[in-house]
Amino acid sequence: MMQFGIFSVGDVTPDPTTGRTPTERERIKAMVAIALKAEEAGLDVFATGEHHNPPFVPSSPTTMLGYVAARTERLVLSTATTLITTNDPVKIAEDYAMLQHLADGRVDLMMGRGNTGPVYPWFGQDIRQGINLAVENYALLHRLWREDVVNWEGKFRTPLQGFTSTPRPMDGIPPFVWHGSIRSPEIAEQAAYYGDGFFHNNIFWPADHTKRMVELYRTRYAHYGHGTPEQAIVGLGGQVFMRRNSQDAVREFRPYFDVAPVYGHGPSLEDFTDQTPLTVGTPEQVIEKTLAFRDYAGDYQRQLFLVDHAGLPLKTVLEQIDMLGEEVVPVLRAEFAKGRPADVPDAPTHQSLLAAEDATREKDAEEVRTA
Repeated sequence: MMQFGIFSVGDVTPDPTTGRTPTERERIKAMVAIALKAEEAGLDVFATGEHHNPPFVPSSPTTMLGYVAARTERLVLSTATTLITTNDPVKIAEDYAMLQHLADGRVDLMMGRGNTGPVYPWFGQDIRQGINLAVENYALLHRLWREDVVNWEGKFRTPLQGFTSTPRPMDGIPPFVWHGSIRSPEIAEQAAYYGDGFFHNNIFWPADHTKRMVELYRTRYAHYGHGTPEQAIVGLGGQVFMRRNSQDAVREFRPYFDVAPVYGHGPSLEDFTDQTPLTVGTPEQVIEKTLAFRDYAGDYQRQLFLVDHAGLPLKTVLEQIDMLGEEVVPVLRAEFAKGRPADVPDAPTHQSLLAAEDATREKDAEEVRTA
């Protein structure tokens, strides 16, 4: 099935209507409350960003997701970026395999480069090497999860001799990886090469840009022999703010939009909603606009919504999640399922990846028996 969920960038932003700034503790606890509400509302995924600079708090995604895992039963726990450039791939391999075991397989990752220049030297790296770091570090991570003993040498970290990453992935199945990018064709290429998922943030850019990036990924996915372009694994972001009356939604959201860290002091709210996937209006308007994503991205597997940034109060955010769960997502599930070709895969889960691996092993064993 298609997955629907929430992603958070974890910004600590003053509420422009009150002037009050939440404490870091309040914001961290709010992110947990948002994740728990997502499960309660029947959503499928909660994803947290990774940031190491103010005004953001989620510097340790596995700590947060491990805590959320202990308090949920169904929710897939993901990252809205795992910084493949400034994290050591050995530590990523260990941390997320540990989380995978603790969460009984309800874990995947979204790899990204990060777009905050000063973070790179804090972790001993150079942003000018961002693409090269992403390529080399992921190549190592990919091997660490699939080979019990790794010998490796590269440009950006010390060599490994006879190294085994522990714990090993649960059931021998590494967490599924999405490669997240807004603008880098090299990352779409990387996702296609490995047969991984491609997640387009889809909250800033017009539809024609998203279409080009997704089509590049789908074409290259097929080129590398993983399936047809239509079988590639695509995820999209989106932004919503809803009220029963569209004018009320616009009036309430405008002060937050105008000062938001990610796009405040730029285009008007009207221009931004016209030119990007941002929807400010009624649940019906959110449904209509989100369904239109399929027109330029094709049948895809994961839709995540940003609902909690720019200083919005937690109470308001939880109301948004309730509306998504009660009114929006059930309709999107039904509508996206209509006309979906049978050979378009569902969103990968640990169970589906394990079943596919078991089927492959059985097929190989059968071929040996009949040879």
